[in-house]
Amino acid sequence: MTGSPTFGSFNIADLRKRAKARLPLGVWEYVERGTEDELGLPRNRAGFDAVTFRPHVARNVEQVDGSTSLLGTPSAIPLAVAPTGAAGLLWYQGDLALAKAAARAGVPFTICSASTMDIDQIAVAGGRLWFQLYTWKDRSLSYAVVDRAQELGCEALLVTLDLPVPPNREYLYRNGFGTPFRLNARNTADILMHPRWLLGVMGRYAMSGGIPSQANLPDRLRNRVTQSAHPGALFKQDNIDWDEIARLRDRWKGKLVLKGLLRPDDAELAAKAGADGIVVSNHGARGLDSSISSMEALPAIVSAVGNKLEVLLDSGVRRGSDVVKAVALGARGVLAGRAALYGLAAGGEDGVVRALELLKAETVRTMGLLGARDISEVTKDLLG
Repeated sequence: MTGSPTFGSFNIADLRKRAKARLPLGVWEYVERGTEDELGLPRNRAGFDAVTFRPHVARNVEQVDGSTSLLGTPSAIPLAVAPTGAAGLLWYQGDLALAKAAARAGVPFTICSASTMDIDQIAVAGGRLWFQLYTWKDRSLSYAVVDRAQELGCEALLVTLDLPVPPNREYLYRNGFGTPFRLNARNTADILMHPRWLLGVMGRYAMSGGIPSQANLPDRLRNRVTQSAHPGALFKQDNIDWDEIARLRDRWKGKLVLKGLLRPDDAELAAKAGADGIVVSNHGARGLDSSISSMEALPAIVSAVGNKLEVLLDSGVRRGSDVVKAVALGARGVLAGRAALYGLAAGGEDGVVRALELLKAETVRTMGLLGARDISEVTKDLLG
């Protein structure tokens, strides 16, 4: 990474500092902050910090293999890049940069239905692709994009269930970076103080066809991020029920994963509905502020459905040791969102590659220190 913007970044926290310095306040806060009183952010971190290890010694860890399979296909480590809707505002064509980096790192990438790039534009990155779904009021639009994702070879459909109504992100009103985004007295000076972002992101969009718009919608419903949404272009999740899940299960021929579960009884319903996997998640503390952390919820969910479907986890992954802790508690793997976005904002595709390299190296190092030579040896026995 010598000579790149991410040279000198030795952990995810270093990339986070670089990202924060490069982004205007409103864009940074959209990525970084939670909701309301932001109690959930430290709770997520505390969930990982509370888990300790009891390592083996003298196990000959000259060769440590961190690879595994996620949803039936090989992955370099037990990690996939989570769906994130802000990528296109952090870096020019940020979703494509994330997808290319994930392919280079040998891990799956999840396309977000809130992306500012069409699925077709992102799919050219190759690698393993999953697709995350928020539903529109007109379900025919949702089904059309699901069908397109299937045609383009996305292996899995992740249906996000933990935002039935829009969350309360008060800081967006205070910093002047609401939706739609418009210049005002509060944000103009801040933007001008971040010329690398202004020229490198928004300037490149302006030079190549204009401000990005919400993708995956018919042309008549698309709107730029600086414009109010057309009627019918807003996501509508408050009427999703298990009948809706059944319709998606019938329609989608690949792996079906339900994202945002924190309760064992909901996980049981997911298994009965024919889901292949679930993601234990509180949406990175960006939804319901007082939700239990994913790590707190994980053991009971694994106990209930771990032998029925694949259990993944997200919300708060910052270290390879976090990955190992989740796997030791019974998760098949984790999804990382903000960690990848820090790399993206710090250095584009190479920055994301650096973030994933760091997480891989830390995962393998933690396994070696625990005496675990491959993922099958990462079990509860290693926990303190």
